[in-house]
Amino acid sequence: MRVLYLLNISNPDRLSADSGWIFADLLAPALVDAGAEVAVAAPAAAGDSRCGFRQTKTPGTKYRARFSNDVDELVTLIRSERPDVVVANQIEEAPAIRTALLEAGVDALLAGYCHYLPFSFNSGGQLLLDPSLNDAGLGRPVQLAFAAGLAACDRVMVHSSTAASWVSAAATRMTVDLGDRLRVVPAPRDERLVRDPAATSSDLSSDSKIGIYNHRLYAHYGTDKFVRMARDLTESGKVRLRVMDLFGDRRAERKGLDDSPECMRDQLAALPHVQVVSDRGDRTRYKHLLAGARFGIAPFRHGCPWSMSVIDCQGMGLPVIAPRLGWLAEHIDPELCFTAPEEAVALAERLVMDDEFHALHAKRAYASTHDFTPALIAARYLEAIS
Repeated sequence: MRVLYLLNISNPDRLSADSGWIFADLLAPALVDAGAEVAVAAPAAAGDSRCGFRQTKTPGTKYRARFSNDVDELVTLIRSERPDVVVANQIEEAPAIRTALLEAGVDALLAGYCHYLPFSFNSGGQLLLDPSLNDAGLGRPVQLAFAAGLAACDRVMVHSSTAASWVSAAATRMTVDLGDRLRVVPAPRDERLVRDPAATSSDLSSDSKIGIYNHRLYAHYGTDKFVRMARDLTESGKVRLRVMDLFGDRRAERKGLDDSPECMRDQLAALPHVQVVSDRGDRTRYKHLLAGARFGIAPFRHGCPWSMSVIDCQGMGLPVIAPRLGWLAEHIDPELCFTAPEEAVALAERLVMDDEFHALHAKRAYASTHDFTPALIAARYLEAIS
């Protein structure tokens, strides 16, 4: 099977902060190991030397990634690669890719992976636009472009059952019949970020008071709620917080659309008992920063269909406390989910002070990632697109 993997990269200046690139970098070699021929068309190479690489342009903004497709470039690429399967990792690009397949005279299966959903649903079933894609009222056009992408695909892949439910509901509302085309294929865990707590119990002493927050600091991730909770978590002095600055210095174009990561970073850095750190794009340093923590904290992002950063923590044997919403409520142990800030504080302090409670949930966190090895995910991926 020849797979042409079309990858948009939204963070070319810091690839380690781009979940789509990390996904491809982990998955592509595993697909090759499973017998597929893989060519990645992207602004930066992903995978290993066995994977082909075709350089594409970096879209200036997240909106250009959705609304400015070069069909001529796609036709040339498809004619050159003659793929059996084309994977669209920007689902809104699928109609342009379908057009290019038609013009190129290539009868390939078109699979879309919904890495990012431009909507979510609240507990009352109300469809909510993603605020990060609603500048100048573009939220509704993005949603409609997403629906057009769903309609153009032969397969639609999502991260989780929560994402499958939301995509199905949104498709129904926008009169797109998905039929049997929807598949749940989670993202692979990073095997460089795996630590069995049973083999490293000496590292998990009650001396460690650190909770780590390793998520993007966008406002739409609910970071303002985390800022408020950070004050509560650290007030007693029993818990300290380590906050990851994943982006570093961003390009002016990206700051112009949303400068909330810089604003949130400054607010957090000003809090007592809160340390803002950077991995500088180095996965070894990132692992070291995770290893020095006692537990993780999930984002407060309402429309959360998956979190690679949560899986990073869990693979390292770090229990993760989480607000009871979205995929987090589906995946995180119910004993570690909270609704009110005081519940979060109680959980954090118990994970710091109660070694038995911590050891139990460290074991559960690690075990929750067992089915996310690249080899297992590659098998599910190939089954989905076959």
